[in-house]
Amino acid sequence: MRTTAADKWSPPLPPLEAGGLGRPRIGMGGVSIESSTFSAHISGWEAFRMRTGDDLLEYYPFLAAGQERREAAEWVPLLHGRSLPGGAVDPGVYRNMRDQLVSMIRNEGPFDGFFLDIHGAMSVVGMTDAEADLGGAIREALGPDTLVSASMDLHGNVSADLLRHLDLVTCYRMAPHEDTCNTKERAVHNLLVRLRSAAGSDVEARRPLKAWVQVPVLLPGEKTSTRLEPARSIYAAVEDVEARAGVLDAALWVGYAWADEPRCQAAVVVTGDDAEVVRDSAAELAQSYWNARADFAFVGPTDSFGGALDQALRPNAARPFLISDSGDNPTAGGSGDATATLRALLADQRLKDPGRLVIHASIFDPEAVAAAARAGVGADVVLAVGGRVDRMFPPAAVRAVVSAVVAGDPVAGTQVVLRSGSVAAIVTERRKPFHRLQDFRDLGLDPEEADVVIVKIGYLEPELFELAGDWVLALTPGGVDQDLLRLRHRNLAPGVWPFDNDGTSPDLTPSITRGNHAEL
Repeated sequence: MRTTAADKWSPPLPPLEAGGLGRPRIGMGGVSIESSTFSAHISGWEAFRMRTGDDLLEYYPFLAAGQERREAAEWVPLLHGRSLPGGAVDPGVYRNMRDQLVSMIRNEGPFDGFFLDIHGAMSVVGMTDAEADLGGAIREALGPDTLVSASMDLHGNVSADLLRHLDLVTCYRMAPHEDTCNTKERAVHNLLVRLRSAAGSDVEARRPLKAWVQVPVLLPGEKTSTRLEPARSIYAAVEDVEARAGVLDAALWVGYAWADEPRCQAAVVVTGDDAEVVRDSAAELAQSYWNARADFAFVGPTDSFGGALDQALRPNAARPFLISDSGDNPTAGGSGDATATLRALLADQRLKDPGRLVIHASIFDPEAVAAAARAGVGADVVLAVGGRVDRMFPPAAVRAVVSAVVAGDPVAGTQVVLRSGSVAAIVTERRKPFHRLQDFRDLGLDPEEADVVIVKIGYLEPELFELAGDWVLALTPGGVDQDLLRLRHRNLAPGVWPFDNDGTSPDLTPSITRGNHAEL
């Protein structure tokens, strides 16, 4: 049986030990985005949801008033910027967020601990390891005595430069990420455990050992879903390692495949107090991932978009038939306005019949949305849609009837539905992923009654997975192309598989450090 988020839990805090900190002062903040260096999109201020003060504290349900972890510390929420995945971050925007957070740390400190909430795959224009830069700035502002615990996405990257600024770090163990909140709670739990221990007042003693090793493998998330083997068993072993005596936490990162940076590869970090156990455990997890590198397969059946559409339109195809437009997936960093699939639908003579329903979700284009909204529901319009950011294909020429105009979505802004024959094309003012059935219903579309639903996504999120009568992962072009070799990475570290496949086995001996000290 597949583990679900409901099966995840964090244990109660251990009793406060003599010498431990009964109510430590803990700051919190970070910057979280997954960003593709192959996407033409640039993530500016409009991409980020900024949280400060109580708004940030309330973002974490395990820190709600009355919760054990809330009462165990004095929490000082500072600043957190979170964005949907997208293109690389504008450097001025990044520096502004970093410097605001650093200033708040200096003004509100000192702190016994700090909870750092990051993704791990933030790319910034002109930088090659943005999280290491952020971690270094935060560490300098905090000083050497503050214990720092980070929560990350398993599609993040863990370089030696980042790790030396952290004392504790963990990441998701599920893809799709049904354990996001649980992982953040685990990062906070581990921080509190160390501060409440007998060594809590001894800065060096409360820092655990960190066994770290990079695994020179880089695969897309759609090949490493924990729904399937071998990732399912490998990630089950992560939890087994964490349960060993002498281990505090174990984490395995897949890495982020759509950034062209030397840090991009898989990594393992095991923390604890027994040097031999954490080193051997990290080596074991790293070796298991390396050994399985050729066994990872796409999470579902794959085809070209044309082939997927042919399958979907067969008379006996299960309904609704879902097609992932994976190359322009905005939740992996795609621009969200690539037009290849919409252009193909509009050109297909089989889709001129208005009695069939083929939903395309979606393209963002504020100009097209504004024009359709002005025309109003029921109006005939001729619009150029998409292709304004991702210029791989020109805009789609859409001759359609405006069948819906819905304003006020907190993510998408105004949304319109353009109906042309069988095709119901959703166009949004701002980038938005369509993961929930309600996203469609809000626009007057019933995905359960559709013949075909095309979604800019990779592996299907839970509601879409349950919806699909059948589905195909279409290997479409775009900023997050699943055919990684087609993207032509140039800056990866030497030896990363499958880009550099010379048949040699890597040295997977973990390094052992404590805090920011040199290898022990």
